Amino acid sequence: KADEAYLIGTEGHPVRAYLDVDEIIRVARESGADAIYPGYGFLAENPELAGAAEAAGITFIGPGKRALEMAGNKVTAKQHAIAAGVLVLRSTDPSTDVDALIEGAREIGFPVFAKAVAGGGGRGMRRVEREEDLRDALEAAMREAESAFGDATMFIEQAVLRPRHIEVQVLADRTGAAVHLYERDCSVQRRHQKVVEIAPAPNLDPAVRDALTRDAVAFAQSIGYENAGTVEFLLDAEGERAGEHVFIEMNPRIQVEHTVTEEVTDIDLVQAQMRIASGSTLEELGLTQDRIQLHGAALQCRITTENPADGFRPDLGRITTYRSPGGGGVRLDGGTINPGAHISPHFDSMLAKLTCRGRDFESAVLRARRALAEFRIRGVATNIPFLQAVLDDADFQAGDVSTSFIEERPELLTLNKPQDRATRMLQYLADVTVNKPNGSRPVTTEPRVKLPAIDLSEPAPAGGRQRLLELGPEGFARQLREQTALAVTETTFRDAHQSLLATRVRSKDLVAAAPYVSRLTPQLLSVEAWGGATYDVALRFLSEDPWERLAALRESMPNIAIQMLLRGQNTVGYTPYPAQVARTFVSEAAATGVDIFRVFDALNDVNQMRVAIDAVRETGTAVAEVALCYTGNLLDPREQKFTLDYYLQLADDIVEAGAHILAIKDMAGLLRPAAAERLVTALRERFDLPVHLHTHDTPGGQLATLLAAARAGVDAVDAASAPMSGTTSQPSLSALVAALADTERDTGIDAEAVYALEPYWDAVRTAYRPFESGLPSPTGRVYTHEIPGGQLSNLRQQAIALGLAENFEKIEDMYAAADRILGRIPKVTPSSKVVGDLALHLAAVDADPADFEANPGNYDVPDSVVGFLAGELGEIPGGWPEPFRSKVLAGRNVSVQVAPVPDEEARLLEGTSTERRNALNRLLFAGPTAQFESMRERYGDLSILDTGDFLYGLEAGAEHAIDLDKGVRLYVGLEAIGEADPKGMRTVMVRVNGQLRPVFAQDETATVDIVSAEKADRSQPGHIAAPFSGTVTVKVAAGDVVEAGNPVATIEAMKMEAAITATVSGVVQRVAFDGTRSVEAGDLVLVLEEG
Repeated sequence: KADEAYLIGTEGHPVRAYLDVDEIIRVARESGADAIYPGYGFLAENPELAGAAEAAGITFIGPGKRALEMAGNKVTAKQHAIAAGVLVLRSTDPSTDVDALIEGAREIGFPVFAKAVAGGGGRGMRRVEREEDLRDALEAAMREAESAFGDATMFIEQAVLRPRHIEVQVLADRTGAAVHLYERDCSVQRRHQKVVEIAPAPNLDPAVRDALTRDAVAFAQSIGYENAGTVEFLLDAEGERAGEHVFIEMNPRIQVEHTVTEEVTDIDLVQAQMRIASGSTLEELGLTQDRIQLHGAALQCRITTENPADGFRPDLGRITTYRSPGGGGVRLDGGTINPGAHISPHFDSMLAKLTCRGRDFESAVLRARRALAEFRIRGVATNIPFLQAVLDDADFQAGDVSTSFIEERPELLTLNKPQDRATRMLQYLADVTVNKPNGSRPVTTEPRVKLPAIDLSEPAPAGGRQRLLELGPEGFARQLREQTALAVTETTFRDAHQSLLATRVRSKDLVAAAPYVSRLTPQLLSVEAWGGATYDVALRFLSEDPWERLAALRESMPNIAIQMLLRGQNTVGYTPYPAQVARTFVSEAAATGVDIFRVFDALNDVNQMRVAIDAVRETGTAVAEVALCYTGNLLDPREQKFTLDYYLQLADDIVEAGAHILAIKDMAGLLRPAAAERLVTALRERFDLPVHLHTHDTPGGQLATLLAAARAGVDAVDAASAPMSGTTSQPSLSALVAALADTERDTGIDAEAVYALEPYWDAVRTAYRPFESGLPSPTGRVYTHEIPGGQLSNLRQQAIALGLAENFEKIEDMYAAADRILGRIPKVTPSSKVVGDLALHLAAVDADPADFEANPGNYDVPDSVVGFLAGELGEIPGGWPEPFRSKVLAGRNVSVQVAPVPDEEARLLEGTSTERRNALNRLLFAGPTAQFESMRERYGDLSILDTGDFLYGLEAGAEHAIDLDKGVRLYVGLEAIGEADPKGMRTVMVRVNGQLRPVFAQDETATVDIVSAEKADRSQPGHIAAPFSGTVTVKVAAGDVVEAGNPVATIEAMKMEAAITATVSGVVQRVAFDGTRSVEAGDLVLVLEEG
């Protein structure tokens, strides 16, 4: 800790302040300092500072100005090395003449190094393999050297093939005495910056060690060196010159890696520097060569805020978590690192130096591996995973290293990617806590405490799934037809919450109930748990993979058949897909857990269902339950279209297509009891397949319909747990079971078991209160508008957006009119969406339906309506509405071809299970899948969060438990939320397992007065963006012509300069700013017009 602190330089120019000699001398005088310790930064090699200090009567802790000029200037240093009899690499004279340097490189031969005379720390240095690349490399290195050192002078030097980088630590005093403290191996480098340093160098021949240390001392004495310094060599590791070394430079300062030498010699180098500067001799310090001995081995890892997987791009931001390692043999040299510390682009990216020692190299590596694993740094990317991969490498552990070690092992850059699960989860919770996208948390009991007390360690009893596996699909269907008891499908897991809660019930809440359902109600025919809108919503809104939900339900419910809703060749999408997609989807779904596929087509077009039916039958294990979609009223003598004969003919086609079970799908609850009795009776008389009835309780009387169907002999019906039943959902399961108890059609389901599950679903429903359908009671108006149950709730939300919430009856009337205009069609996703789109459009423009039908050319017609009329969904029953259809399609060229599967996706559909699932996600829902992948990449697997936390965030005064993995639990508490800063960011202080931790969240409602920089549109090839945060200098102007790959700007951050190149050839249309500016990643730099 410093006793005093002083500001140097001027605000806005931090790098200039760092190199400002006059300011440093001013502060030294002002503070009364009698010495300046320059550390190992660039100023430590600056003769100007040493001279200025001497002129001011202040001791400079390091070599004098003359020695710095000789050693720090790489060309002068080489001349002295030659004079001292030390071998050097071939090189050119120093120059700023690029053409002269290129000519010199041509004489030396490639590869070469272009080096800044005043360079250090890898700055101003480039390795160049080919002559054609040299000019650009020189110009970039010269800019870098001019910026860092104020001197762009360069020279060219011969490059050694696969060398080891060995450096020798020396100390010298004013009497001319000099000693070495043995060598360090600094071969593991990237961009010529050291990453891992080892002392002593492993596998080094003692004779080579003696030669290296001898030459290092000789060089230091030849230039009259004083204080600490490092003489650096390249050692050939292979070929004819293996074991030979050449001098490359002297660093006239303490090195970053001096810690490893201290650990193996027990000599405090910094203390030695200060005492030598104060006049002590080496002998007085007890530092004679015979007293300096090696003890064990040590290695140092530099912990930096760089992302190895992204070309070691420096990362910026605020540290949210910091935990460092400890223990015997572990040393940590760090700066000001703590939660809340801000990492800026202006200084070096190094956070800390980890030095570990051991009795030998092997034990030092083992200790370093343990120490790296103990680090926890969150908020910014670090190179720790990369360092772990380096230390895990067998060649490294054997001491077989060279300067090309990293280059030869590109896999090191992507191994050990940190999961950062807690950090990402906390970020999500902070974002939701601040912005409350779903409003405030409802007052409710944790649903899981409402689950009945049963022993889950006991296996679930055999159920319908075991019968299916034993009998096969045909035998299973035959037994269903032969049984007297009414079979029941439980819809709470899918259609009930799709209809009541916008499909928002999460996997966590479903999987929690599944083991109880399997043990309490094993008599169920099936549980409908997948398909329909659940697939889309899981990806789009819940940040869940629907396949993971299906697999988890299968594991939790092994004894009951899982049923899904399959939209024919549309699978779970909204348009037809190629047959390969449908077949692969069905195959993968069956393999993952689906036993019964309820297949339907929105227009009752059996041809659109054949591919799906065939795919189900091809599994050999799954049941094809094929549905006829019911609409209208077959009892009405005026009905001319959807008559009993229509449904029987449709059933003929369904049976001929290969159905195992016939289903009646009554989407809107239009099937009256008498109609159900007549239809079921007719179907059972005509076919020997079992009949399964599905209805919605929108009008409120559908329990009567189920009972009438039961009297007529229906084999199975759908029902939902009472708290999730009624209105747009299915009739109540408990009411059904009770109504049939002790009758011929008794379901065989234990009524008490059904009741026992109801408190859980009641608590679950309360947790999802913001997603309620808005239909508090039944409505008889459904018999007029025929809106399906699931769509009715969605239309209410859309009516609110249109400002028609108080006049929803208008939407209902327009829906009925739209249905009539479109030819009276069965209405179920996706056909119901077409009718709904038209109804909303008519209501929004307050159109007269009759005028719209007569003159559609006077109106904008929704795209979904145009596609529908063009045959996108197939043929409609009874023929197209003419002349309306022809009028709409006039002048339009609408393609209804099924898009082929891209070759790469087709290949993946034949791949592993994971590849098939991911490909299906992309093919069926490209946008939602991209959104899901983005959310999972940003926040991790959010499905593990409790629903209250997922939807509403953290509560003050509450402790939230998050189980990241087996035996890995976080306890999180909200401490405080700060005020929004000028950029709208709030600091959310949380306590994680007892430790305070800041998390930063953008307040989407905050008023932000700061003008944000224009962002590049990454979909536009001509938009050139800043690749990361830093300082950008634009090198072109509007009107300039550039070729793809040409540098158009440079960016500098954390000791690194990189070119920003044109992505396309063209003309510079405009630049976002002139000159130099600090930018953030993604900021627009300029726009190119391709040409």
